[in-house]
Amino acid sequence: MSTTIVHLLRHGEVHNPTGILYGRLPGFHLSETGKRQALTVAEYLSDRDIVHVVASPLQRAQETATPIAGSHRLELATDDRLIESANVFEGQKVSVGDGALRSPRNWPHLRDPFTPSWGEPYLEIAHRMLGAAHRAREVAVGHEAVCVSHQLPVWTLRRYLEGKRLWHNPKNRQCSLASLTSLIFEDERLVGLRYAEPAGTSDPKNTGA
Repeated sequence: MSTTIVHLLRHGEVHNPTGILYGRLPGFHLSETGKRQALTVAEYLSDRDIVHVVASPLQRAQETATPIAGSHRLELATDDRLIESANVFEGQKVSVGDGALRSPRNWPHLRDPFTPSWGEPYLEIAHRMLGAAHRAREVAVGHEAVCVSHQLPVWTLRRYLEGKRLWHNPKNRQCSLASLTSLIFEDERLVGLRYAEPAGTSDPKNTGA
C-alpha cells in the first residue's frame, strides 16, 4: 500500500486595482503580497517529498506554482481542469454576493443558486477537479504533488469529497489565499484531508480568485 498526498493550493493575492471579478480573464498577475505568499508556501513545502507540481493555466496560478517547482527542481505542468470556474459576471465590478440583485438585468442569471445559474455547475467543477487531483496522484504515487488552483474549485471539491451539498455561502469558505487543502490517499482511496494557511489568513474582498 502506498501513501500519496495531493496538496490543492489556492494562488496568492492578485493585483486587481479596479476590483473587478476577473475570473478567467488573462493578464491578472500576483500582487507584491501575492508574490511573497507564493515564496512563503514554497518555503513551507521545501522539505516535503514533492515530485509533481501542476497549475491552472491562468497567470496567477502559474506564478504561485513557479517557486514551488523551482525549489524542488521540477518542471511546472499545466492542467486545464484546475482553472477558475466560469461566471457570467466576469469582467464586472459586481458579483453574486456584492449587489448583483440590485440590477434587474442580472435577475435571469440568479434564478437558481443551487446549480448555479450564473456560472459553471458545481457538480461539473467537482468532477473536473477530482480528475485533476487523481491525475496528480497517479503521477506522484508514493510521494506528494501540488495542484495550484482557485478558491471556488478547491472549495467545491472539498465539499464534494466530504459529502456535503455543493451550493453554499461564499462567506463561509475555508480557503484563504495561498492556503493548502491536502488530500491523503492510500493507493486510490482518500483516507484524510488537512487544511493549512502557511501564508496567514489575510484575504481581501473576493473578486473571483
